[in-house]
Amino acid sequence: MGGTEHLTVQREGATLVLTLNRPEAKNALSLAMLVGLYDGWLEADADDSVRSIVFTGAGGSFCAGMDLKALAGRGMEGEQYRDRLKADPDLHWKAMLRHHRPRKPVIAAVEGYCVAGGTEMLQGTDIRVAGESATFGLFEVKRGLFPIGGSTVRLQRQIPRTHALEMLLTGRPYSAREAAGIGLVGHVVPDGTALTKALEIAERINACGPLAVEAVKASVYDTAEMTETDGLAAELERGWPIFDTSDAKEGARAFAEKRPPVYKRA
Repeated sequence: MGGTEHLTVQREGATLVLTLNRPEAKNALSLAMLVGLYDGWLEADADDSVRSIVFTGAGGSFCAGMDLKALAGRGMEGEQYRDRLKADPDLHWKAMLRHHRPRKPVIAAVEGYCVAGGTEMLQGTDIRVAGESATFGLFEVKRGLFPIGGSTVRLQRQIPRTHALEMLLTGRPYSAREAAGIGLVGHVVPDGTALTKALEIAERINACGPLAVEAVKASVYDTAEMTETDGLAAELERGWPIFDTSDAKEGARAFAEKRPPVYKRA
């Protein structure tokens, strides 16, 4: 199983847990972290026994964004990973889910700070859980910067535009309850339990047919910008083949026999 000194990779049943592990810096992004993240997304998609991904942070924070000391030219930990970035100049965007979408569902478990690049990565996840003391926000404009991780495009598609613009243009922090109120996160739970809740959601996903789950996720994203007519046509094209799978037949048999289904991705 992969990982780096700033990114741990663990299995919890059929769930792959990716944990940002630089707590002394509130999990600010490093090269080691970005390389580990990208490898983690690829590992999850390549392993058919993985049915979901939980994305979280160690030490009571999710991610405080880019390491500003590195941005100012004072170096970034993980120099040995620069060759990977040179070989694939798009690697950091893939790691941050700007230019990569895992086919497995990604559930974010947020505690503490989830700001700047943290909030940008959050927008690349599918389901989001936050501890009640979590803090969100896009602080870039306060520092004369641009939130180039995708927020000026994605945020207005995920929450009402007026809220998106306020978050983008004021650079102010948002509480977990505020984030839930505008639809940025789906669950607010007691502090310290976001990971538990995320794993609970993952287990519910894991119990479903994996081919169906992945097809549903792909359909939602692929049809998001289509007209309703085109989207419905695309849904049929993607959805009908699922009914011909062995897993679909197993689901029906298990229901009739009043037992849990045993899916084999076939």
